[in-house]
Amino acid sequence: MEYEIVIGLEVHAELATKTKMYCGCTAEFGGQPNTHVCPVCMGLPGALPHINKKAVDYGIKAGLALNCSITHIGRMDRKHIFYPDNSRNYQITQDELPLCTNGYIEIELEDESRKRIGIERIHIEEDAGKLLHTNAGTLVDFNRCGVPLAEIVSKPDMRSAKEAVAYLEELKSILSCVGVSDCKMEEGSLRCDANISVMEKGSEKFGVRTEIKNMNSFKAVEKALNYEYERHIKAIESGEKLTQETRRWDDTKNETAPMRSKEEANDYRYFPEGDLVTLNIDEQWIENIRKTIPELPKHKRERFVKEFGIPKYDASVLTLTMSMANFFEETAKISEDAKSASNWLMSDISKIMKENYVWIEDLKFTPKDLAELIKLINEGTISNAIGKKVIVRMFEEGKSPKDIIEEEGLVQNSNEDEILNVVKEILSENDKSIEDYKNGKKRVVGFLVGLVMKKTKGKANPKIVNKLVMDELNK
Repeated sequence: MEYEIVIGLEVHAELATKTKMYCGCTAEFGGQPNTHVCPVCMGLPGALPHINKKAVDYGIKAGLALNCSITHIGRMDRKHIFYPDNSRNYQITQDELPLCTNGYIEIELEDESRKRIGIERIHIEEDAGKLLHTNAGTLVDFNRCGVPLAEIVSKPDMRSAKEAVAYLEELKSILSCVGVSDCKMEEGSLRCDANISVMEKGSEKFGVRTEIKNMNSFKAVEKALNYEYERHIKAIESGEKLTQETRRWDDTKNETAPMRSKEEANDYRYFPEGDLVTLNIDEQWIENIRKTIPELPKHKRERFVKEFGIPKYDASVLTLTMSMANFFEETAKISEDAKSASNWLMSDISKIMKENYVWIEDLKFTPKDLAELIKLINEGTISNAIGKKVIVRMFEEGKSPKDIIEEEGLVQNSNEDEILNVVKEILSENDKSIEDYKNGKKRVVGFLVGLVMKKTKGKANPKIVNKLVMDELNK
């Protein structure tokens, strides 16, 4: 029997407002525990909330970018639920009248065809606090309590883990592009819960649903979905009864584990939030926000391929965030070498940022500096290998490439006579390599070139070194 996986995703995106959803406390990430709080976000008796208009604006903007219809008359509701990090014992959210409905995202499949994934709804709400588990017990940090969220609920339109990841990547790219969220998963700005069931291929009846939580990366989402797919199939084929439940993903064991049963729908006792006014969103409000939406990632990717001649893959990586896309575009225009700009950003610079836990907007050097480095390499002033050392200094100190090259005397040597002397010295010390070359082992050329580059501390012009090594070997 053949089976089919059915996937729907619930994504919580932290909105990039300066203050919280219902009070004036800062929404900035971090800070000493319980220092970004006030009576409103602590839920103290008598403290009245007031809605953050910027959060509503961002919710509308997200909806427009995701092809949704915007609700003209909306409201906030109380969702009654007990969590130790939610002192009100209810969450202010939206139930029957969400801000946005019936949208979609288009994703590109492996065969380069496109598929539309429906978005059921987007509603705005507040985040809960954070539990800190220590040897002394469990502590509560309310700093995050009240931070505005947009919950984006997809339709169950995905049929593989790879489709789910493609959806998440496109969603993250769009939200980042329009500036409604920084989407930093490492800081909890983008969180995802997955709903999965398995049914017979061709059937229209969905199987028993499992919700998966605690996934902190797209890779974890893919692994968790594939694990659950196999678990469901084994259960079906062995006659085991599956129950609707919530499970958590264990990244160390690469498996899911039960959290709680969901045999019956939770009764959250929703009712309208009486302390907040009704949302009356007219067409002018919506149109004013629509005008602020920039070029979306799909169109930016297409333009980068057409305008700069870079591969589709490069364009897809460079447009994952607006900051990266802008940095690339400015570098490409100044350097007039888009492919080199792409290569540097996708390889060395991304590696440095990952190792140092920084974002592209935190870099000490500018697109103009990177363009200058590319030009120096293309002109033959320095080699690509030297460029890799220079970029590290640029990251650490923010100095221009020219200053670093002058300080360390890194200018590339293109003097053929000087390089030839080094080549002859290396060949005289490697008789066996010469013999191997004569016997048809061409790969020794790279070995000998490497020795010359090492001897010259990377300063010799690699093209000249290659030419002279070949000339000498063929004599």
